[in-house]
Amino acid sequence: MTEIPDVTETELWVIDTTLRERYGRKVEVQRADADIRLDPGDRELTSCPVVYWQDDKGCNFVIFKTGERNYRCQFFYKPYKQFGTGVHEYDDITECAVSLLQAQADHEARERGDLPASGG
Repeated sequence: MTEIPDVTETELWVIDTTLRERYGRKVEVQRADADIRLDPGDRELTSCPVVYWQDDKGCNFVIFKTGERNYRCQFFYKPYKQFGTGVHEYDDITECAVSLLQAQADHEARERGDLPASGG
């Protein structure tokens, strides 16, 4: 089983800075671990470090560190209704965090009717 390195102080700084730019204030983040399948065909789960936060509207955000410089992300309002960015994995933590926040902002705008629903 592959050992995934923990989230570094630099990666946390990038996330904190990105959240401060988005919300205009410090946002509390939590560090945890999650067991996920790195590949859909995997039988075994791999423990990955995660960074988690929640916004004022109850939206939950998770960034999974899946390798030395590999990240996945999702947001959700209810655990059974999860959303992603459309990108399976990022190799840049800044791009991952910014894309996650943008995907959630776009989702909320579509829900309000400010953006057309995505086709498909």
